[in-house]
Amino acid sequence: MSTATFALVFGIAYLGAGLLGLVPAALMPPPADAPPTQLTLSYGYLLGLFPVNALHSAVHIAIGAWGIMAGRAKASPLVYARSLALFYGVLGVMGLIPGMNTLFGMLPLHGHDVWLHLGTATVAAYFGWREEVHPERRAMSERRQRELPVARERRFGLADRRQLEYSGA
Repeated sequence: MSTATFALVFGIAYLGAGLLGLVPAALMPPPADAPPTQLTLSYGYLLGLFPVNALHSAVHIAIGAWGIMAGRAKASPLVYARSLALFYGVLGVMGLIPGMNTLFGMLPLHGHDVWLHLGTATVAAYFGWREEVHPERRAMSERRQRELPVARERRFGLADRRQLEYSGA
């Protein structure tokens, strides 16, 4: 999968998650032991798993739109993947720290959001910093595989047919 395809797929996924986070029917009320947030507009657990609020959904929509633009070559997919890796890596670590797991009461980052953000950061880091094989390199290796096999004499170190007489073969 190319980095542009990664950006498009994750862009669609995050745009969908952001839009779904604004639908009240997709949200369940937070449990009593959930960390409190100051921004309670559309605050709930998306699909009963992921804590979101209106600001969290807006961030998902923005990242999803950016991913779609990067996947369709309107922006750099490499910059998108690297930025996503850093951004979600920081959010995932912040979700593990008790005082920062609500981003100062504005954005819920606790619960299942932690592993989702760290997983996204890991996949984005792979696509952001991996070495891609360019099409001309791939064509060159395919050309090499189609070449004729080496003659028997050359495989066994006998480059000259005259040496066959002396080798006893």
